Amino acid sequence: VQLQAFGGGLVQAGGSLRLACAASGLTVSSYTIAWFRQAPGKEREFVATIGWSGTTADYADSVKGRFTISRDNAENTVYLQMDNLKPEDTAVYYCNTDYNLANNDYWGQGTLVTVSS
Repeated sequence: VQLQAFGGGLVQAGGSLRLACAASGLTVSSYTIAWFRQAPGKEREFVATIGWSGTTADYADSVKGRFTISRDNAENTVYLQMDNLKPEDTAVYYCNTDYNLANNDYWGQGTLVTVSS
């Protein structure tokens, strides 16, 4: 089972990026999927989550109105659209399933987002 985040990069403040969470060995439609991020020297923090059906979503206050989480179950992928990026959004972004969060310490490969001022 693997989860990999893709799509990070360097962007100026106010810009946009779209991250993708690709899964292998599991079917994302069976899970609630969440995005987390970890900035240098800080703890990993919750960013957004989406239910298995895609009809429910929740966001950290710091990203509400700027980030949008979505899923394409046919592509077995979950996305995080990030608009109006701020320097404080700079972090390594990870995705994970609700099952992993509750039952083990698995974290897949993250993707680095750097927002310049």
